[in-house]
Amino acid sequence: MSFLLLPFDLLGTFVFALSGGTLAVRYRLDLFGVLVLSCAAAVAGGMARDVLIGATPPAALADWRYLVAAMLAGILTFHRHQTIERLRNPVQLFDAAGLALFAVLGTGKALDYGLSPFAATLLGVLSGIGGGVARDVLVARTPVVLQAELYAVAALAGGGVVALAEVFALPREPAMAVGAAACFGLRYMAIRHGWHLPSAHLPEDRG
Repeated sequence: MSFLLLPFDLLGTFVFALSGGTLAVRYRLDLFGVLVLSCAAAVAGGMARDVLIGATPPAALADWRYLVAAMLAGILTFHRHQTIERLRNPVQLFDAAGLALFAVLGTGKALDYGLSPFAATLLGVLSGIGGGVARDVLVARTPVVLQAELYAVAALAGGGVVALAEVFALPREPAMAVGAAACFGLRYMAIRHGWHLPSAHLPEDRG
């Protein structure tokens, strides 16, 4: 990964870890539990992506800075959770920021490993949603991505912008910025205005 992209990857790791740590504090886990949830939210998606594209060992294991960033976020959340909670709906906002960064960075990395734009977009989505799924499963909560909110769709939009730029031979860095903004904006608007996909309904739900 280039020197310019590494800080953004670490930033995505940190903000995803904040979402995991904040959720862990809300579930009243101990310090170890907070660190586990922070690390799971931060690196699970990226590790799954790296294994699938053959980038082994995964970056989260090969570079100590990823786990350190995740653990620092967990410790910060454990000791300063009241400050973080003052932000409006911090779990969702941090999660939206991490989703945007990981979706575009994951798509870009998959493209670098020779995947087609379509496959790279799917890997970008996996990068974005994998950590959130692992975080939610560890606290026995239905993953956000499986609920009727624009979550994976937002990641798909962000990664799709990067993939389209590759198809049309456009500069990647501006495309990643636009893709991240589109992903975050779509996810934020979904949170703020309740945008969602149609949900399945059983016959008894109508009665």
